[in-house]
Amino acid sequence: MMQEEVNEATSVLSVYGHTIKVTEVLQDGDTLTFIIVSQKLSGTGEYHVDRTYEDFEWLQQHLYAQEYVPGLQGVIFPPLPVRPQVNASAKVMKQLGFLGLGEWQPYCKALETFLRQVAAHSILRKNKTVEVFLTSTDPPGRQKLRRNIFNRLSQAVEELRKEGHKDVDEFFHTERDHNLVLTGHTRIAAEKFLDVVLTEQKIAVACGHFAAALHICVENGEDPEKKAFSRVCVKLSEVFDSIKKNMTSIAVNDMNTLGLGLDLDSRYLEAEKEMLFRRTCKLVELENAKKNAERAKPVKKNAMEEVKKAAEVEFEQICKVAKQEIVQLNRERVEMLQKNLIQWCEQQLQTAKEGADAYNQHLQAFIAMA
Repeated sequence: MMQEEVNEATSVLSVYGHTIKVTEVLQDGDTLTFIIVSQKLSGTGEYHVDRTYEDFEWLQQHLYAQEYVPGLQGVIFPPLPVRPQVNASAKVMKQLGFLGLGEWQPYCKALETFLRQVAAHSILRKNKTVEVFLTSTDPPGRQKLRRNIFNRLSQAVEELRKEGHKDVDEFFHTERDHNLVLTGHTRIAAEKFLDVVLTEQKIAVACGHFAAALHICVENGEDPEKKAFSRVCVKLSEVFDSIKKNMTSIAVNDMNTLGLGLDLDSRYLEAEKEMLFRRTCKLVELENAKKNAERAKPVKKNAMEEVKKAAEVEFEQICKVAKQEIVQLNRERVEMLQKNLIQWCEQQLQTAKEGADAYNQHLQAFIAMA
């Protein structure tokens, strides 16, 4: 679930979850190392740790592997961004989307959001590995990771047939249909908006090149016509340099507000889809357990009944957690996108005003030259 605020008094962590920040990224060859800072609950200072993507995978692995936690498979796990790659291929950059722009600042923001969501989650924050990840100076996850059961579950070919399995609960059947539609639309919206930002960046680069090229036309000498033409070229260069700065600001605003918002929304919908699929698989297991209990011979009847009862209890726990997660997610999706849209509008209005002021100054300068 997307939770930003939580009663810190109930947390088992020794840090304030809302203070977690990924402050910078360090590059050593093809390896990226992220610096994470968080404030201590004791008020005596901050924790500073460095983590690679393998460490984040280690944390995610342990969050998935809490088989002793009732209803865990009903949790909508905060989505970890895809692995970053230095000098990534076009295919990888497409997967990264907005997170591959801006010299990794958006990616750092996405990792920061991931950690804050984990630290704010009423179930996940209780896992001791979260505390280790945020406070230990020793890198926790540099060892080889085993593929987690949730990934195996969602990717196994023989399980795909369960995606269309009819649900016994109308709430989850409707949510599954809504998720299918929203996931597609949100992904397309994020891709189209990314195209807009990339085009804005290209325009900014082109304006910068043209501004530099205009200086080639500047000539020295006393010829009045050449001096006048050179002044015009210099002023035009200043105009296009302003356009470049303005377009760059517009692209940054798009990326840091609505762009990151759409990216997070898309990844959370995928996380919800994963959860709904895990629950459907458990539903199929429960139905099979019931059939086996009904068909069991007397010698195995009691054993099959115990298996059925255990499956029923597990499924009920998953459904209880899942409903809470879905209600919370749907509410906070709206709040998050509303916040992103407001920030987007406010920042673009400010950029537009600054651009208008700059263009007006250029206009006055041209009028004075006439």
